[in-house]
Amino acid sequence: MTWNDRFLDLFDRCVKFYQSGDKDFTGYYDASDSALFAEIGYKPREFFDFVEDFCEEGAPSPSTALLVAAARRDYFEVVMKGKLGEKELTRDDIPTFGDELDGVVYLPRILAKAKAKLRGELDPDLMYGCGGDRAFLERNGDHHMSDFLRQVWAADGDDSKVLAWIRS
Repeated sequence: MTWNDRFLDLFDRCVKFYQSGDKDFTGYYDASDSALFAEIGYKPREFFDFVEDFCEEGAPSPSTALLVAAARRDYFEVVMKGKLGEKELTRDDIPTFGDELDGVVYLPRILAKAKAKLRGELDPDLMYGCGGDRAFLERNGDHHMSDFLRQVWAADGDDSKVLAWIRS
């Protein structure tokens, strides 16, 4: 079974746990799940955040969670050569909800989160793809979360390229 099939199977299993009333994700995963996370450069909590939001809000969908994981996995393999990030970006390290880049409110925040997501360096209390991120992407061109991640990757630190893409 390929990693994406394992990812979706795990997502479905976790949705069932959550919907049955078990909201403690720490008991969701077995050794093969941990191996999958290591293979794709993911953390158990960031996986759970997508499950929780899907169960509570209906979004992001399992396919969106998979596409976001694919962007992270590709970055992990290509740029990071399979090595985990060395730090964690906390709430204190990211711009606030009202910060702006060239008049675009929230863009500095989602940029910081996207960069940290690609590197696997988001603190467990932060989520790339939360409701605020989804609303921003919808308001600013109805962009997909995984496309945004890939644009951030392609921009290679040049936020003006992402800004231009958002405005296009």
